Parts: sequence; C-alpha cells; structure tokens
Amino acid sequence: MVYFNSQICDSVVPYRNVRRIQFGILSPDEIRRMSVTYPPIEFPELFQEGKPKIQGLVDPRQGPADRTLKCDTCRGSYIECPGHFGHIEFLRCVCFHCSKLLVDPNDPKIINIIKKTKNQNRRRLAHIVEACKKQKICKGSDSQNDVTKIYSNGCGRVQPTYRRSGLGLTIEWNQTVDENQESKSKLSAARVLEIFKAIPDTMCEILGMNPRQSRPDWMILTVLPVPPLCVRPSVLMFGTARCHDDLTYNLANIIKANRTLYEYEQRGVTSHIIDKQLEHLQYCCATLIDNDIPGILQMCQKNGKPLKSLKARLKGKEGRIRGNLMGKRVDFSARSVITPDPNLAIDQVGVPRTIAQNLTVPEIVTPFNIEWLQELIRCNAAKYIILDNGDRIDLRVHRNPSDIYLQYGNIVERNMVDDDLVVFNRQPTLHKMSMMAHRIKILPWSTFRLNLSVTTPYNADFDGDEMNLHLPQSIEVKAELSELMMVPRLLITPQSNRPVMGIVQDTLTAVTKMTRRDVFLDKNDFMNLLMQLPSWNGHVPQASILKPKPLWTGKQLFSLILPNEINCVRTHETHPDNEDDGSFKWISPGDTKVLVENGQLLSGILCKRTLGTSAGSLGHVVFMECGHEIAGKFYYYIQLVVNNWLLIEGHSIGIEDTIADENTYEIIQETIKQSKQEVQEVIEMSHRSQLDSERGNTLRQTFENKVNRHLNDARKRTGSLAQNSLSHFNQLKAMVISGAKGSLINMSQIGMHQTQTVWVW
Repeated sequence: MVYFNSQICDSVVPYRNVRRIQFGILSPDEIRRMSVTYPPIEFPELFQEGKPKIQGLVDPRQGPADRTLKCDTCRGSYIECPGHFGHIEFLRCVCFHCSKLLVDPNDPKIINIIKKTKNQNRRRLAHIVEACKKQKICKGSDSQNDVTKIYSNGCGRVQPTYRRSGLGLTIEWNQTVDENQESKSKLSAARVLEIFKAIPDTMCEILGMNPRQSRPDWMILTVLPVPPLCVRPSVLMFGTARCHDDLTYNLANIIKANRTLYEYEQRGVTSHIIDKQLEHLQYCCATLIDNDIPGILQMCQKNGKPLKSLKARLKGKEGRIRGNLMGKRVDFSARSVITPDPNLAIDQVGVPRTIAQNLTVPEIVTPFNIEWLQELIRCNAAKYIILDNGDRIDLRVHRNPSDIYLQYGNIVERNMVDDDLVVFNRQPTLHKMSMMAHRIKILPWSTFRLNLSVTTPYNADFDGDEMNLHLPQSIEVKAELSELMMVPRLLITPQSNRPVMGIVQDTLTAVTKMTRRDVFLDKNDFMNLLMQLPSWNGHVPQASILKPKPLWTGKQLFSLILPNEINCVRTHETHPDNEDDGSFKWISPGDTKVLVENGQLLSGILCKRTLGTSAGSLGHVVFMECGHEIAGKFYYYIQLVVNNWLLIEGHSIGIEDTIADENTYEIIQETIKQSKQEVQEVIEMSHRSQLDSERGNTLRQTFENKVNRHLNDARKRTGSLAQNSLSHFNQLKAMVISGAKGSLINMSQIGMHQTQTVWVW
C-alpha cells in the first residue's frame, strides 16, 4: 500500500503536495513555442490531392486526421496521439498617453486597497477600476519645476472617455487640447496593444496581475493558437466526403480574412477598405470565442446553422463542465420511467426483462456455482465467457453454446437474475437516501417498478419521473451495498433521527378504515387475508365475536402483522388534548388513543401519526427494537394485507361526499350573510372616515386587514360546520383524517365551493 506522504517507488520525480493552481494567459511567445507548425498555418484548404495539406487546418503535424494515419510529430496513432497545437500569426485604468496608472500608487487609499486585497487579484482590480473611474487627468508631479520626477507620477494630460460599440471601441474627448483633434474617433486594436505593452511590471502588480503569468497586452491576440485535430475531429461521410468540425470552419474563415488583409496591404488599397477587412477579421476571431454576442450577427454555415463557438462548448447543461466533467456516463447502468407496485417489498425494484437480458454481471466459476453457470449458458442467459488466457467468447454468435464446458477460474458474464443487488438513484442526488441498494425482481413491460413507501426519500412521484439503475461488477461492491446501502438499513435518517419512509396513499386510508371499532371480518375473508401474510405462523387467533357467527376485528388482523416485542402509545389525528388528563386518560370515547402492548393493538385508530414519518411512530419503534430487516418486512406486510382488505371493502369518492346536509347548508348561508353585513359596516365606516388606522399600518392596509379578517373568520366557521356535519363514513373525510391526502381546509373549500383565500383589492 502506497501512502500519500511517501515517495513513489516507480517514479524518479519527487513527490509534492499540490497547494494551489495558478491560471494565466498564454503570451504570444508561449503560443509560438508550443506550436508544431513552422511556418505558421496560412492556408484555409484542408487537403491536397487527397492528403492533409502542410500549413493547412488539418496539418499532419497536429495529429492524425483519421484512424489510418500516424502523427508526423510524435508518430502516434489516432488513439495514442494527444494532439499538438499550431498557430496563426496575425482600457480604463492607465493613461492613454503614458500607460501609467491614473492615480498615484503612493496614495493612502491605493495602499490600503493593496493591503486589503492581498492574494485576491480580482477584487483588487475591481477596487482600482473604481478608484480610477472618475479620474479625468493623469496625475503629474506636485511641483512643475521638479526636474527629477518620481517614477509613479504621470504625464498630467487629459484622458478620453471610452465607449464600446459592437466589437469596437470609440474614444470621446471632452476637452480637446489640439484644434485639429477630433472629439470622437475609433480606437484601433494596434493602439490598445501599444498602450498595454507600455505598462510596466510594477503597475501590473498593482492592477492585480502577475507579469510572469499574465500581462494586459497578452489579451490582445497577435498570435492565435490552433487547437489540435483531436479537439476538432472530422467525421467521415459516404465515400470520401468529410464533415468537418465547426471550429475548423471558423478557423478557415479567420485564415481567409487574414490573407485578404495581407494582400490589401501589399497592394496599397485605400485605408477605409483595409479598416473594413480588419473589422471582418476581428468579427471572425470574436465569433470563434463566442458566437452569441448580443447585437452581433452569428457566424453560420452554408445551410444557415450557427457555428458552435468555444464558449458554447464549455457553458450550459451539455457543455464540458456540466455535461462531461460533472455529468458522468457510465457502463452497466439503465434508465427508465418509474411506476408504482405495492406488491414489491421496499427493498425490491422491478426491472424490465429487456434490461435484465442486456446488462451483465461477471461471475467467477467455482466448484459451488459451476453447474448453475453451465445451466445459464445452456438457457442463453449469459453473454460472454472470459478464459484464463484473457480470450473472450461471445455466446451470442456461438453456434452451440451448450457444447462449451466451463473450467474453474473462468469468468462468465451472465444476465441479471432475481435478487441481484443494484444501486437505484433519482436525480438530483441531494442526500444519502437519494442512492440506495435494492434487490431486483425481473418483471414484464418496460418501466422500473417501485414500492410507494420508498418514493419519499427519493422525492419521486409517478407523473413521468425517470430513475437510474447501476449494476455492481465486483464482490466488494456487493458487500458494501448489502451492509451499508440497503433500503431497510436507511429507514431512519441521521439528520433528524426519524423514519424517512411511511405508509402512504391508499394503504394509509385503508389501515385507518380497517382499525375502526365497527370493522369485522368473517371467517372466509379473514382466512384469505391470513394467506397474504408471509409471517403468519399458522395460529388463528380467537374470534372477538363467536355467535351468531365468528367475526374478527380489523385490529386483530393488524396485530398479526406486529412483532411480539412491540409496545407503543400514540394518538390519532383527531384526539382531543383534554382526554390526556385525569384518572380515565386510558379510556378514549372516540377510540383515538392508540395502545400497542406486546404486539397486540388493544385500542385506537391508526393514521399518519402512527404509521407516518414522525419520530416515535410504529415503524421507528420496530426498527429500534427488532432491527432493520424486520422493520423493512413490517412495511411490506402492512401493504400486502391492508391492500387486499381494501379490495374487499372498496373505497370510492363521489359528489355525494362533498355535499353537506340541508340544515348545515342553511347555517352556512346564515353565517355568510352575517359576515357580508360585517364587511359592509367596515366599508361604510371607511366611507365616513370613521376608520382608525392600526399601529404600523396605513389606513388602506387597516381596511384590507379588517375585511380579510371577517371573511377568513367566516370561512373557518363555515368550514368547521361542514366538517362536523360529515360522518366518519364519508370517503373524503376518511382520506383527510388518515393523512393520506388533503386537509380539513381542502375539504371545507370543496364543500363550500370555494377554492382560494379571499382577498379584497
């Protein structure tokens, strides 16, 4: 084992710790030194007589153009050659005239900025720009008769105002020194380069630049690096035709514009034509970097498609950073839409048969599994066999796979089978429970199947969500999955010490209805439901009612799911607080006190408080008392038994469940009428200027608050009337009270035909 603080034995290079990375700008000399194309690239043509042209954009010295060629520089193949660069030969903080800083470096403000921004070059440059922004004159010496001026003192001349127009810069003189001087003119790149070159190294450091790593004049392109061919590969089309990369087209336009400009200068054409061609060359270089500059026409191919610039390759969801570096593409993975399946355990995931037949798991042949692997080969359930010498046998093209006899040590890449461990993931991966291990269950159709209780930690729903599946390829990974990442082991989150999964949706509604006092099951239904319980030991409990026929309660059925060691006290959602005091606190008239003793549900109606994700719930107690395996089975068995009971009982909702009785409707109308009268009185008080503003509010805000207070109070009173009028047999109320879906506010809004909070404007 090699430790990080030791020398690497196989390398002669001394080991060093990387503390920081310094980024800089390539100087023109560095671009020329790292280029392999001498003389520089001059021709926009790519091929000559079917071969890559020297000094062209597919110069063979930059790397092989296809898989059949060798690199002329390193003699590497298409895969081995890393690519080689070529090259093409081609202001506010400093004085326009002397290139010195507009402010005095000995100024206490500037010295303070330098101290505060040590090792923070970007902040330093921003502060210096802010200090120089209002400086209109380059600061000169204090004494005009001084013969020896300090180096930092400037020339004392007036500075122009810089304006950006498109890709160019213009300067405006507010005070013209010379009568012949124009008040407004264009600033050429050559003049900017002269100003930047004249900036001394000491001023570069004050501006926040390291002169050895980056100087201002290096930002003006005089030598353009040409990326290697592997960065801009060509795609071979039909015959000998090739489809070249967008960068190649853009570089060709730059070479054409550069050659045309050179020819114009040699022929001595007029200056305005040269200026136009210079602007075109600048446009080609700008669109090579960024082809989405606002106000600038995009560079397009012949078919009108915009060329993809260097910036477009880096930014965005499909760029190099997010698409390639942060967004990984891995083998042995699958992705599909998820759909619910309550018949699966919480640690299972349903995998389509097509995916199971495509992904493979390497299995080493041993005396313990050789017969099983031989049977898989005969049944076409394996893809490859890797022999001891490294040869790979493709069973898909083998004539008679059953004739192959395995040897100990061979590796068989078999298809997925039931109970293989996989990692299941939903993006965005925000916490540990966004990636959990599941056992697979091969099922028909084309979607992943998932237990409904497991959607909570994944933050998933079934409206089209997609999830990823990763198949481990080694025994070590499988061991880590089974011991660290299995779903039952992650039932309790360390973030808040409570379950992250609970009973949800129709199962939660059904378990609330099943554990009521008036729910009974006859012998046939009870026996059928016992057959759905995998943990049933064959013992049938004594019926709660013996005559005229044996009847079992829903609480008895649920008690068969509970482990024997469990003791728990919880309350129902509708439990009144005043029942918890006095000598009769264990007696609940509404059966809202949940009492579990030695695995027997003695009293209480179960709801989201008892079976949800709150701390101290039944799932939490089972996990702490019995372990993760029994806790995982507990969630699974509840869904198996309760969902089958719901098939017998049924649950449907209609318009009748949203309509209050006639007496309640009359009281609601009277309450609304009274509230309207109260609001009308507030309006009249406002018109008569009798309304006093509340503390901290204007008169208008006071008026709105009073009106909203009356209207919302009416909504609460009528809502409570509508809720109290509904019996516990109401299906909408059953969903709300169980915590499966909706709230009391939703129920009152549906019953009163109002769907939003009342606002007055």
